[in-house]
Amino acid sequence: MKWSAVPYTAVNALKRNLMRTMLTALGIVIGIGAVIAVVGLGQGAGHQVEEQVNRLGENVVLVFPEDRELGGEDPISTGRAGQLTVEDAHAIVEEIPEVVAASPEVRSQRVVTYGNEYWHTPIYGQSADYLQIRNWPIESGRMYTQEELENAETVAVVGQTIVDELFDGADPVGETIRVRGLPLEIIGVLEVRGSSLMGSVQDDLILVPYTTGFQRISGRSYAMVLNTQVYDEQYMDIASEKIRDLLRERHGRASHQDDGFTIQTQEQVAEAATETSRVMTILLSSIAGISLFVGGIGIMNVMLVSVTERTREIGLRLAVGARGRDVLTQFLIEAVILCLLGGIGGILIGLISIEVISAYAGWPALFSTQAMIVAVSVSAAVGLFFGFYPAWKASRLDPIVALRQE
Repeated sequence: MKWSAVPYTAVNALKRNLMRTMLTALGIVIGIGAVIAVVGLGQGAGHQVEEQVNRLGENVVLVFPEDRELGGEDPISTGRAGQLTVEDAHAIVEEIPEVVAASPEVRSQRVVTYGNEYWHTPIYGQSADYLQIRNWPIESGRMYTQEELENAETVAVVGQTIVDELFDGADPVGETIRVRGLPLEIIGVLEVRGSSLMGSVQDDLILVPYTTGFQRISGRSYAMVLNTQVYDEQYMDIASEKIRDLLRERHGRASHQDDGFTIQTQEQVAEAATETSRVMTILLSSIAGISLFVGGIGIMNVMLVSVTERTREIGLRLAVGARGRDVLTQFLIEAVILCLLGGIGGILIGLISIEVISAYAGWPALFSTQAMIVAVSVSAAVGLFFGFYPAWKASRLDPIVALRQE
C-alpha cells in the first residue's frame, strides 16, 4: 500500500461509522474544552493578580507589628516591643540608604458626613510620600504637603467611592466633610484603582496626614503598618534585612527573642496572593485531565471494537501485500484523527466557556495561542498513546486466520 493512500483509507474507515466517530470524539472534546477553560481562567486570574500587585506600588516593603495573641491583646494598644512608631519610620529612611520613603500608617473605620449624606469608610493616616510609595496618581486637586502633615492640618484626599457616595460623582475639591464633628477639607481626589488583592475596594478610603490621624481621629499612638519604598528592585532583600536589624536594635530585641514584627516584600505579597489561585488551577486542571484520560480510554475501546469488526478486511489487505506497519499506521492515523477532531471541538467549547464565564460570572480569563497549540498537541498524543495497542493488535493478525473470520 502506498503511504499516500494510508490517510485516505483511514478517513474513509471513520466515515463509515460517522455517528460512532462523533460520539467517540466527544470525550476528547469535553476533556480538551475543560482544560482550555481552566487554563484560561487560571491565566486570567494570574494576570489580574499581577495588575493588583503593580498597584501596590514600586519596590514596596511592608512592616507589620506582631500578630494578635490568643489572649486577645492587641500589640498596637499595649506596651510590648512589637509596637511600631513614627520614629521607626524616620529612622528607616535616615539610616538605610536603600530606602527612599516611608509612611507610618494608622487606620480607623469612621462614619463620614456631608450635609445629609453619610458613609462608613476607612480613614488612613499616611505621610505625604504615601502616593509616591503606592504609585497612585491624583485625579484632581493635590496631595497634602509635609508642612500640612507637621501641623496636623485637617485636610483629606479621598477615593472615588467617597465622591460617588457623598457627592454624586461631582468634583468635591474644596468641600468639607466631617468625621465625628471634625471638619476635613478635601484637597484631592485619587485616581480609580478598583479591587485589591484581598477583594476589597481600594477606592473606598480617605487619606489624612498621619499626625491628624493619630492625634484627632484614631486616638492611637502606634503605627499599624510601616509602608517603605526601596529605590531599586535588586536591593529589596538587602533593605529588608537592614530594616529587620535596625528595628530589632531600636526595640531592644535580644538574640534569643523573635522580631516582634513581620516584614513582607512586594514579591512575597504577590506569591501569597497567587498561591491559592495556582493550587486551584492545578486541582481543576487535574480533574479536566482525568476527563481527557477517560476520553482516551473510550478511543482505545472503540478502536479495539473496530479491529474486531474489520478482521476480514485486515486479513485481505495483508494477503494482497500490505505490510503490518501499513495496517499499524492506518489505525494510528484513525485514532489521531479522532483526537484531533476532538481537540478542535474542545478548543471551540473552551473558548465559548471562557466567554460565557467571563460575561456572566465576572471572572477574568485569557486564551493564548500557546494553549491552543498545546491542546492540539495533547490531542494528537492521546490518539497515539491510546490508539497504539489496537493498531499493534491489528498489524499482528495472521492473514489466513483473519480471512476465515466470519
